Amino acid sequence: MIKFRRLDVPTPWWVVIWAVVPYLLYKVARALIRLVPVIGRNWRSLALTVGAVWLWYQHGWLVLVLVLVAIVGAGGLWWWSWRPSCERFVVLPLLAWWRRLTVYQLHWREALTLCGLAERYDNTRIMPKLLRVQCTLAADEVLLRMPRGQNPDLYHKASANLAYSFNARECRVYTGRRSVPPARVGRWAWLVRVVDRVRFRDRPRLVWLVFPRRDPLREIVPAFPVPDEPDFERLPLALGEDLRLFILRLLASHVLIVGATRSGKGSVQWSLVRALASGIRSGLVRLWGIDPKGGVELSIGRELFARYEYTDPAPMVAMLDDLVAVMRERQARMQGAVRVHTPTLAEPLYVLMVDELLALVALLQDTELRNRARSALALLLTQGAGLGVLVIGATQDPRKEVVELRDFFPTRIALRLNERNHVDLVLGDGARERGALADQLSAEPSMRGIGYVVLDDRPEPLRVRFAYVTDDEIRAMAIEYAAPPDPAPRPAPTAPKQRTQPATHSYRPGRPTMGPLLPDSLTGLLGGGEPA
Repeated sequence: MIKFRRLDVPTPWWVVIWAVVPYLLYKVARALIRLVPVIGRNWRSLALTVGAVWLWYQHGWLVLVLVLVAIVGAGGLWWWSWRPSCERFVVLPLLAWWRRLTVYQLHWREALTLCGLAERYDNTRIMPKLLRVQCTLAADEVLLRMPRGQNPDLYHKASANLAYSFNARECRVYTGRRSVPPARVGRWAWLVRVVDRVRFRDRPRLVWLVFPRRDPLREIVPAFPVPDEPDFERLPLALGEDLRLFILRLLASHVLIVGATRSGKGSVQWSLVRALASGIRSGLVRLWGIDPKGGVELSIGRELFARYEYTDPAPMVAMLDDLVAVMRERQARMQGAVRVHTPTLAEPLYVLMVDELLALVALLQDTELRNRARSALALLLTQGAGLGVLVIGATQDPRKEVVELRDFFPTRIALRLNERNHVDLVLGDGARERGALADQLSAEPSMRGIGYVVLDDRPEPLRVRFAYVTDDEIRAMAIEYAAPPDPAPRPAPTAPKQRTQPATHSYRPGRPTMGPLLPDSLTGLLGGGEPA
């Protein structure tokens, strides 16, 4: 006879067996089912462990050591001879496996619970599911699936806590897929595209957490070579913190560059000019420059600019008016034909580079010139992108006058900033919460040119370092890729003026004669009849 602790009634042993054994079998089966995905995610670890144990059991520890030495020697030879392929297929997968076991999977429940990302439902703790850990040479990319009832904003707010929970300085949260579907060609391309459509489908509940292991942007990025012909949709300008090349799509886009003094705005400007240099020489690109700081920054490459002003405000504003006239002329020719301009030698791409926007829109003493400059810039920013008239604006101080124009720049770049609130003023609301720590960038001279980029098609900021173009490289580029003379802009076509008859007054019998006499058109309109 067996007596349960909570029951005072003696129970026969066969009742206990029929009640307890099925329950125990159910718990064991449930544990095994839960163990299957764990084994599937860690099959490499299990296979290595089973293989090592079997080898030691069958042949002893000496054979096991010899096999390990042979594997390490073969890997070292592979590393010495074909390092890129060894990193791709051996080193990085092994590093991802090791860091998943020892860093993320080991502390996953504790870290995400303390960061406030675990939920409770029906007396059960629901955790974000760790799907994959992928390592690059500089960072760990952790893929997880959010539980139902969560959105990525929770992870943006908890990014700092997540970083220090996994022994990192920063954590960047991305809601979009980190890779794009590759271009498929060949006979079976249609079948592979079907597979890619399923593989790269939109999965809104997936979130990528990127933990940098080291900062690869501490080293200066040398200037990129000048391309034979500029690709306006793929201009190489910088190196990302994931060691991937940052490509700028300049076509139909304006660029805003904001950074404190000596933060590296010249690296952004001259990297862009260098990417366009071959088009400047051929006439495919017309580069105009305005340097209100007296020509300190842009005059070293004066020959690259088709038009350049740096002394008096009046010629600078006149240049803006001329560029508006060019835009109006092109607008009249494109009307009813095309919607987006394609640069050609006959219809080149006009790029206006303003080194200090604040000097034009806020610091001009002449009120009339300041209003003209603001009006012209507003017209260029709102209408010029699709017409092939682009603005590259740089400034040091994101004041109200500059922030008002911020939304007209699809591409915004924030270098080192002085204040915490300047980050959201430049890059948009919530940019700092999403990881754009521009106010924490180092002011050391060796760290200039590092900044955050926000594009119009993705809200997550990208941390990059722009290439450093030396003064000698700028002088050599100005000689080799000098701009041809800029032709005078053609006046915009205007509609012929129609001759209008002078307004006449008429008296109609039967109408009241009180009040002033009106023109015939207004008289007919107010009286309900036709004008005489």
